[in-house]
Amino acid sequence: MAANLDAGRATPDPKALDLLQAWIILFVHLVAAPAAVLHALITRRDPRASFGWIAVCILFPLGGPVAYLLFGVNRVRSRARHLGHQSFGRGVDRGDALHPDQEISEQDLQSTEPLGRIGARLSRHPMVAGNRVAPLYNGESAYPAMLEAIEGATRSVYLSTYIFDSDETGLKFMQALVRARQRGVEVKVLIDGAGELYSSPRARRLLARKGIEVAQFLPLRLFPPSLHINMRSHHKILVVDGSTAFTGGMNIGDRHLAENQANPSRVVDIQFRLEGPVVAQLQRVFADTWEFATGEVLDPPEPEPEITGGLLCRTITDGPDEDLDRLTFLFTAAISQAQESIRIMTPYFLPPREIIGALQSAVLRGVKVTLVLPEKNNLRFIHWATRNMLWELVLQGVEVHYQPPPFVHSKLLVIDRCYLVIGSSNWDMRSLRLNFELGVEICDSGLAGKMAGHIDHQAAAGRPVTIEELDGRSLPTRIRDSICWLFSPYL
Repeated sequence: MAANLDAGRATPDPKALDLLQAWIILFVHLVAAPAAVLHALITRRDPRASFGWIAVCILFPLGGPVAYLLFGVNRVRSRARHLGHQSFGRGVDRGDALHPDQEISEQDLQSTEPLGRIGARLSRHPMVAGNRVAPLYNGESAYPAMLEAIEGATRSVYLSTYIFDSDETGLKFMQALVRARQRGVEVKVLIDGAGELYSSPRARRLLARKGIEVAQFLPLRLFPPSLHINMRSHHKILVVDGSTAFTGGMNIGDRHLAENQANPSRVVDIQFRLEGPVVAQLQRVFADTWEFATGEVLDPPEPEPEITGGLLCRTITDGPDEDLDRLTFLFTAAISQAQESIRIMTPYFLPPREIIGALQSAVLRGVKVTLVLPEKNNLRFIHWATRNMLWELVLQGVEVHYQPPPFVHSKLLVIDRCYLVIGSSNWDMRSLRLNFELGVEICDSGLAGKMAGHIDHQAAAGRPVTIEELDGRSLPTRIRDSICWLFSPYL
C-alpha cells in the first residue's frame, strides 16, 4: 500500500521549478529595480553616477538593485540628522579669528587673504594664528615622535586611523596606549570598519582586551546589517593632551618604514606635527567623529590656546554628508587664485572635471602647474585610469612627473609658495565624494616654500610624462586604460 502511495505522488518537474524561480526573480526585479532607479534619479548629484546606477539597476536582474543598495545609497546624511546636528563640526563658529597677540608677516597676510576667504566660507573652523607645524618624513621620523607624545600624555590621547596594523609598529603603538591608560590617561581609539580588515589579528580586538576604549567607524557586518561599504573614515588624527596633534597621510604599520629595503610593500609618506590653537580644531573633529561612530558625546576641555609659532592654520572636513564637495571646492578655488605656481603631489589622481578645467585654465593664465605622481602605484587600475586622462593636462602645458619606486603616498597642495594644504585626501572621486576626509590649510611662506622645494626635488628625481609617451601606448594598453577610466567615478 505504501508503494502505491509513493507511486501516486507527483514528482516535481525541474523545468517547472526553474520557470517558477525565474518568474519570482523577475517579479522581485520589477519591484526592486524601479524603486532603485527612482532613488538614484532623485538623490544622486552627479548625472554620470545617476545614469550609471540606473543602467546597472535595469540591466542586471536582482544583482543591480542589490549592488545599488550596498554601494550607491548614502545612509550617512540621515544618520547625521538623527544625531541632531551637522556631523563633524558641532559647536564651531565660522569666520576668522586671528590671535591678537600674534604677529603675522604682512607679506603672508596679503598673499593669502583671498585664499583665506575661500576657506572661511567652506570650513566651520576659523583661521587661527600662533601655530607651529613640522613635517615628519616616513615612519622612521613620524612614529618615534608620535610614540613619544603618547608616552608623555597626562590627560588624554585620541587616535583616529584608517588602518591600524598589528605588526611590530602597531604593537609598539598598542603598548604605548596601554601604558597611557594604566597611568590614568583617557585613551580613545577609532579605527575604520573597512580599514581594519587589512590586518590580522585585528588591532581593535587586541586593544579591547587590554581595556582600551576602541570603536569602529561604520563597521561592516550582516547582522545587524551595516552596509556602508563605500563610506569610510580616512582620517589620520592623533591628539595628545589637547596641545599636540599629528595628521597627514600615514596609517599605523610597518609599511610606512620606507628605509626598510627588505619590505617590498614599503611606502613613502609625510606626517605633520602641529602645535598651537589649531590642535583644538583637530580634537573637535575627533570628538564629533567619535560621537558619530559611538553615540557617546565626547566634550574634552579645551586648554587655553598656547602661542607656539607664527603659522595661520584652519581645519576643513569633507565627507558624503553636509560636508560634501568641500575639498573639491577648496582645491578648485585655490587653483583659480594662483598667480605664479601650483604644485600637487598625490598618490591617486582622478579628479572631477571642474578641477581638470581649473588646472588647464591656470596654465592658460601663465601659471606654472606641476603634478607629481608615483610611477609605481599600489593600485594598478587607478594608475591605468589616470594615464587615460593625463593627455588633457600635458597637452595644455601641465608638467607631470612620475616619482620612482617605492610607492609615494604623500598628499600636498602648494599655491604660490605661500599657501599649503595637508591632510588625508587624495585627488580622486573616492576621497573627494565618498570618504570622510580631513584637510588643514596653512598660510606661511616658510613652510609652503619648504614643501614646494620637496615637490620640486621629487619631480627632478623622477621623469617627465610626455604627450609622445601617452600617445605611444599600444592599442591593447589604451583599451585597458580606457576601460579603467570608464569606471573612475567608482574606483
